[in-house]
Amino acid sequence: MPIAHPSVHALLLVALAGVYAGAQNVLAGGGSFITFPALLLAGLNPLAANISSTIALFPSQMTSAYAGRRLVGDVGALRFRYLFALSLVGGVAGALLLLSTPAEFFARLVPWLVLFATSVFAWGSFRRKPLDAAATLPLPVLLAVQGAIAIYGGYFGGGIGFLMLAALTVAGQAVRTATATKNALAMAMNASAVAVFVFSPQVSWPAVLALGAGGVLGGISGSWLMHRLPEKILRAFVVCVGAALTVWLFLR
Repeated sequence: MPIAHPSVHALLLVALAGVYAGAQNVLAGGGSFITFPALLLAGLNPLAANISSTIALFPSQMTSAYAGRRLVGDVGALRFRYLFALSLVGGVAGALLLLSTPAEFFARLVPWLVLFATSVFAWGSFRRKPLDAAATLPLPVLLAVQGAIAIYGGYFGGGIGFLMLAALTVAGQAVRTATATKNALAMAMNASAVAVFVFSPQVSWPAVLALGAGGVLGGISGSWLMHRLPEKILRAFVVCVGAALTVWLFLR
């Protein structure tokens, strides 16, 4: 059943959320923690909000992946192309799983997904990061982990960046290389999800366009602010938003 689209005033709110989310993604990550609640407040159901947010934020993910393409690397003997292909397949599987999930069931599941994603984001934001990592994660385990992350990414996606960064560094990649690699893999799994989601009647195209336009502007602003704002403050704000959203979703 097609969804009701937001009003003009709600679309302005969504566009402003997109501006912040675009800058947040450049500076610290976690933009979906801003766009998802904004779309809920604009009147979309959780399923439509998740799908529309994924589509709207995809252009900024492509930009991030392209910007860091020269730093992307293999993981030991495991070629990057295998991880890329796995991410594509997992993204499709997660997206199809989401579309087969009734909106009412997904609405009940969302508080737990947001709680999990917020916990992952907080852990990834404030844990001590090594300058380099010794390879302690066997490559077959990395493949299994990446496959699971890809399915989760196509289904919901909150916190996938930190999950991948943790797996890649433990498997032996340097943090700088792992950051670029996970950006490319996140783009792959979301490309798959977007290719499936664009045919869903749950997409609110006015919200996607407003959010996408705001995200582009925010991405440009974030690039300018990258070396001017404390990253920890931005990350702390995202954790607070995620915690507040989790409480609100459990109580609503």
